[in-house]
Amino acid sequence: MPTPVFLTVDVEIMWRHHAAGLDPATLFERSFEPAGVGLSYQLEMLRRHDLKGSFFVDPIPALIYGLDPFRRVIDAIQSAGQHVDLHLHPNWTNIASGDHQGSLSRFHLSDYNFNEQLSLIEKARDLLVAAGALPPVAFRGGNYAGNDDTLAALATLGFDYDTSHNGSVHPHPSGIGLPARQIAPIARGGVIEVPVTLIEERQGALRHFQICALSVDEMRAALDHAVDQDHAVVTIVSHGFELANRAGTRPNAVHVRRFDMLCALLDERRDVLPTQHFADRPELRLGQDDTPLRPNMTRLRWRQAEQLWSNMVSERAL
Repeated sequence: MPTPVFLTVDVEIMWRHHAAGLDPATLFERSFEPAGVGLSYQLEMLRRHDLKGSFFVDPIPALIYGLDPFRRVIDAIQSAGQHVDLHLHPNWTNIASGDHQGSLSRFHLSDYNFNEQLSLIEKARDLLVAAGALPPVAFRGGNYAGNDDTLAALATLGFDYDTSHNGSVHPHPSGIGLPARQIAPIARGGVIEVPVTLIEERQGALRHFQICALSVDEMRAALDHAVDQDHAVVTIVSHGFELANRAGTRPNAVHVRRFDMLCALLDERRDVLPTQHFADRPELRLGQDDTPLRPNMTRLRWRQAEQLWSNMVSERAL
């Protein structure tokens, strides 16, 4: 039976650029379209390979910067035939335009109680729709932050899916009451929790399936493992800014290659690993005992060498 793939991209204004006091035009460019490898590039690669991506957009900074930049982002995503879902970093909610520290805000959604989370998620959803998005069906907390109150709030607001559970950062800030190694989707708290896919990089050490976190060999092995073991789903993470260096001033060649190769792999394997939108509401096999890919020291050492090159060369700002 095919294993559906959720190729997810978190789209947000980068806090580090806001904290650095960049002017709004530069802030938006380096967050959404850095160095020519941002949102437009990723949408084009998905189009070229006929893949579906779910774009989790955080609209809360519109409280400071207005809705216009988010209207442009959402229009680009939906015009490309992709789907917008909801992302949320709550640290933006209690700051003024000149505040670059966010000292009055809590950074993790899981640090808020149920009623506070309900209000925050409802506000974010309404901003997303006001910026032109179709009503979202799925949610991911910023920094994977969420807990069982998050799921209850999402169910109250009519969401169908959450994808905040990430065992590599469990139990905080990813605090949903599931085992860290849970990677199969499961009904919980009135929604379907779709955890981020994990590999075991060393005995007992988990690493999530994110473009900047895994090498091409690790991604290929994780996809092979999911097919061989008939996993219920694969959930992959990227960010709109992730293919550029941290400054947003030049492409990170290592990350660009990983993204391009991942798109090619999913294109080649679409018969067994079909990409889906959450809005497609694909039939998911819930509650399976799927397990992460086991460690392989050769793959680990190669990625560590690749990461060293990335940090020393690709991450250097112009």
